[in-house]
Amino acid sequence: MREWWPVDWAILAFFAMTSALILNWFVAIPQAGWLLIIHAAAVVIFLLFRSNLAFHCWYPLPYVAFFYKEMAIVIPAVRGVDYDAWAERVDMRLFGTNPTLWLVAHPNAVLTEFLQIAYSLFVPAVLIVAYFLWRERKIDEFRFYAFLIAVGFMASYVGYLAVPVRGPRFFLRDLPPLRGLWLTGLLQNTLDRLESAHYDCFPSGHTELTILACWGSRMVSRRLFYLFLGYTPCIIFATVYLRYHYTIDVLAGAVLAFVLIWTAPRVYAAFSKRGH
Repeated sequence: MREWWPVDWAILAFFAMTSALILNWFVAIPQAGWLLIIHAAAVVIFLLFRSNLAFHCWYPLPYVAFFYKEMAIVIPAVRGVDYDAWAERVDMRLFGTNPTLWLVAHPNAVLTEFLQIAYSLFVPAVLIVAYFLWRERKIDEFRFYAFLIAVGFMASYVGYLAVPVRGPRFFLRDLPPLRGLWLTGLLQNTLDRLESAHYDCFPSGHTELTILACWGSRMVSRRLFYLFLGYTPCIIFATVYLRYHYTIDVLAGAVLAFVLIWTAPRVYAAFSKRGH
């Protein structure tokens, strides 16, 4: 039987946290009973199949995706408030103007198209690092990267719960739509369907996880790292330009990323010893 990996402890801890939330707000949360059943089934599946190396390496992907969708159900029931007005006020104090409104006055269809594509490639960009590590059989590096990214996602979900923010595209809904060239509308609609009306802005997961992927790409190759150095500023700028995030979301995501970069190796090493 394979030892426990640090990512296993992190995911089980998140299951425990969300299970406690659901039990505490059981009456208020829609389909609370089913969510708890899914929790139990997911833990059982993990225990049954974790001896399989492929499963053990990749199971965090669907589990973390489930946590994201679950938060969309839990947050409105548990919190019942939003902090969009607060986020906009912070942006105003930081810049003396609303960055989203300022950018509205300077639209560019080519730039909109490029940034929408860059923004939409977020998940593939994060996963491509894992894929290359897996393909090159760098299992130790893959395990650390899986831990880093899973913890990064789950930390952002805790932020969503603590500071529920939907984003400028909902709060400033009367703004004229951004128009690109060919793919912008399709990509926007697809993301809206996948993400639903979620309180998923503070911190900016796109900023946080892209920085983490950039840092992790060094384990693959220098060439991939340089590509990420070019891609990361584009997606960070896109989060505000495309009205998905306030700048305070971006700053929070960047701070969280650098905190994880500093702490994750120590935490990973500690839990690696515990797993043996």
